[in-house]
Amino acid sequence: MSIVPKVGITGMPRVGKTEGLIRVIRRLEDYYIFGGMITKGIEENGVRVGFKIVNWQTQEERLFAHINLDTSYRVGKYKLDMKVLEEFGIPAIQDAMEDESIDIIVIDEVGKLALESKKFREVVKEALYCEKPVLLTLHKKSRDSLLQDIRNMNNVRIFEITRVNRNLLPYKIEKLLKEEWK
Repeated sequence: MSIVPKVGITGMPRVGKTEGLIRVIRRLEDYYIFGGMITKGIEENGVRVGFKIVNWQTQEERLFAHINLDTSYRVGKYKLDMKVLEEFGIPAIQDAMEDESIDIIVIDEVGKLALESKKFREVVKEALYCEKPVLLTLHKKSRDSLLQDIRNMNNVRIFEITRVNRNLLPYKIEKLLKEEWK
């Protein structure tokens, strides 16, 4: 039985975790089919004001967090639409786990905003124990118990992306996936 790689990308905010993840996907999408969710930052005049969730397989997007969202759920400066995460983002991950045509599950980002959802926490754990490779991005400094558990899992390889290595790291992850998962 081959090893099923689980790869985490961590790093400081705005260093390029999502961009690195997408670069890995782009380099491998001729060989594998990806499914799951990514988060896409929304900027106005060079300032981050929110995030969209994108279903990677369908490329549909939904507004998840914004400084001006009309909701009482809040993390830092962002107001969250938890319904979008739970009714759009989580199903994208579940579909990736269940759909036999999808080879690799993508989860971006296991961080402060999404960790407000108990359902999100559960689906992340399920993905890490399923028989498919997983590519995920992780909040770097959080002491959250789920993130601590992920960092301590023997089957998860975590790479830190920095401004220095962010061009090279996607190649390194691509190589790891090709070598470990046949």
